[in-house]
Amino acid sequence: MKEQGQLEASRQLEIIEQCKKRIQQISEEAGRTLTYHISTFGCQMNFKDSEKLAGILEQLGYQEVDSEQADFVLLNTCTVRENANLKVYGHLGMLKSYKKKNPHMIIALCGCMMQEELVVAKLKESYRFVDIIFGTHNIYKLAELIQTRLESDRMVVDLWKDAKEIVEDLPSVRKYSFKAGVNIMFGCNNFCSYCIVPYVRGRERSREPEDIIHEIEQMVSEGVVEVMLLGQNVNSYGKTLEQPISFAELLQKVEQIEGLKRIRFMTSHPKDLSDDLIAVMKNSKKICKHMHLPVQSGSTRLLEKMNRRYTKEHYLALVDKLKTAIPDISLTTDIIVGFPGETEEDFLETIDVVRKAEYDSAYTFIYSKRTGTPAAAMEEQVPEEVVKERFQRLLDVVAESSAKRTGRLEGETAEVLVEGVSEQDASMVTGRLSNNLLVHFPGTEELVGSLVMVKLEESKGFYYIGAKV
Repeated sequence: MKEQGQLEASRQLEIIEQCKKRIQQISEEAGRTLTYHISTFGCQMNFKDSEKLAGILEQLGYQEVDSEQADFVLLNTCTVRENANLKVYGHLGMLKSYKKKNPHMIIALCGCMMQEELVVAKLKESYRFVDIIFGTHNIYKLAELIQTRLESDRMVVDLWKDAKEIVEDLPSVRKYSFKAGVNIMFGCNNFCSYCIVPYVRGRERSREPEDIIHEIEQMVSEGVVEVMLLGQNVNSYGKTLEQPISFAELLQKVEQIEGLKRIRFMTSHPKDLSDDLIAVMKNSKKICKHMHLPVQSGSTRLLEKMNRRYTKEHYLALVDKLKTAIPDISLTTDIIVGFPGETEEDFLETIDVVRKAEYDSAYTFIYSKRTGTPAAAMEEQVPEEVVKERFQRLLDVVAESSAKRTGRLEGETAEVLVEGVSEQDASMVTGRLSNNLLVHFPGTEELVGSLVMVKLEESKGFYYIGAKV
């Protein structure tokens, strides 16, 4: 399987070189360098995919611009909630008018939304001006798809139900020089009843640990000090490999990389968060003191309907284990309001979990029916006005919980990774603590990408104002 991936990578690199000549020719005819713009919707996995897609486009000779009035526009889509789909259709309306003015313009769509048959049927019928449509499994084929489009005068559609090989070592453009996302696995086997991800991202496939380590070592040699290990459920990493390895064991290997200062990861599924992982986090000098642990609901009855495979009691026991082992850990979560059949009693169970877990913050969502998931066919859809009222109550309790947690480090000195100059005040820089909280303090652009000690002088709720020590 790995050999197939290597062969495919070599093939794609050859195609990139061929396609590059054609792009150069078009650029000469136009009398300027061709431009590209990528709009990314959704999760960290999509943003990582966009870096790979940008790498291929730049290798072909395109230059990035901050406008959708570019020669090559790519929308990397999400389909977790219906609103994400509507945003994409809105963008396409604008792009149609841009394309009429630019004969060189190519419009491409990729990502999770493209894995839905109804979406693709709609695009073929109503959005004929779209040039290329591909999904989540074959992003490495972008140059080949562009080549096919340039050789023909038709919409190119290349969609796969699943993928077996993992294609490595193709170009990539990182947004930040000092931090980077690293895919450790692809796909998902959990089939939560409300979630479309396993249907659009395919089954779980883990990367070989040596490939992950090699990629991170290369990044560190280029100046990266913090990595985010990415997977739909990192806790099940390694189960599909010929020589199985646990996520906790992988973290120990990553920890040994010289020059790497910080390790983050997401997302962790509570059903298989192991004691070994908690122990590795506790003893690590590099793993950040932050855990994103989606609960989705506090009702054991609803959790069963959601196919989450844990109970409220199991979840709260995990929270206790984490906070006992790592007292200063920052805990964040995802919560859905209005899942089919949710009663007031179910909702109050969720409120109870929020109060007991004392999250630093929570990503809260109103349930969105996704066609093709078991939950979409469930009866007892909760009335909209009830959902909205519960949602507001949840936001109030989350804010209350966050307020308890914020400010606990006020007066302390802590290490901050500086991420950029503040957008609100050019005399300030912005960075993150190990626990993911933001810190603003006086500084200049030279500090960006460095780890500095900062006194946290004043808590402002979700961030601190500090001073460099």
